[in-house]
Amino acid sequence: MNILLLSIGGGVGAICRYLLGLAMMKKYPHPPIPIAMLFVNVTGSFGLGLFFGAYFGLIPAHVSDDRWFLGLGVGFFGAFTTFSTFSMEAMHLLRERQNKEAFIYITGSLIGSLIAFAFGYFLGLSIAS
Repeated sequence: MNILLLSIGGGVGAICRYLLGLAMMKKYPHPPIPIAMLFVNVTGSFGLGLFFGAYFGLIPAHVSDDRWFLGLGVGFFGAFTTFSTFSMEAMHLLRERQNKEAFIYITGSLIGSLIAFAFGYFLGLSIAS
């Protein structure tokens, strides 16, 4: 059952990431930074924070057996956000010597994702209480 939940959540998350990425690339065809992945990662971090805050009320250390966590947390949000694509795009900017754009993308992704997760988490806590 756990594998099925991971598969469904992961499949839906990957499809949503792909479609949202396409929509962002259509709206911004030649951005100075990889705006689609930045948006996906920050949005996904917000969603995961919202889920954790609303569902768990805290950030638990051991949730690997919780079905909602497996389906949404690991499956959907794990497939929706992508650290590997972020890393590839950051390296591309650095290789092309687009240092200012790389700095904006890297700091925006990391700090933006942390802030978005925290915002979602605290919003989720307020919804749950």
